[in-house]
Amino acid sequence: MGKVTTQLTIINRADEVRAADGSIPADQVRKVTLDNVLVDSGATTLSLPATIIEQLGLEPLREVLTKTAAGYQRSRVFQDAKISVMGRSGIFQCLELPGGDDPLLGVIPMEDLGLEPDFQKQELKLLPMEPGNTYYMAYGHTIYELDGSKIAD
Repeated sequence: MGKVTTQLTIINRADEVRAADGSIPADQVRKVTLDNVLVDSGATTLSLPATIIEQLGLEPLREVLTKTAAGYQRSRVFQDAKISVMGRSGIFQCLELPGGDDPLLGVIPMEDLGLEPDFQKQELKLLPMEPGNTYYMAYGHTIYELDGSKIAD
């Protein structure tokens, strides 16, 4: 099985909101671009080392029990990490990794952003997002246009 890595930009979303309302200058929005982030289909979330979380100034949300290869441990979850990868962006929670472990891109952000690892080609690929062929699914719901007109059942 191959190893897949990607470039990932992470922005403190709370800083971005403050810059948008004029509370802070735009150049004070904390962000970091990471090369060679491991795409990990065994990880659930975005997982970052404590040093990167501190650099971004992310706020803690809660503490959780995590299962790792070394056993169970308590870990902190942080909020408002806006990630951008391959032209797609989303806001996610992130799990703090112990020590200096390498960042991981887990399945929840990958699924939400329509990203799929190809382990044979050792690359991350974009799933389609166009009319008639999109990775976003909504079963059993009536779909409406933005003006309120019905598209389909």
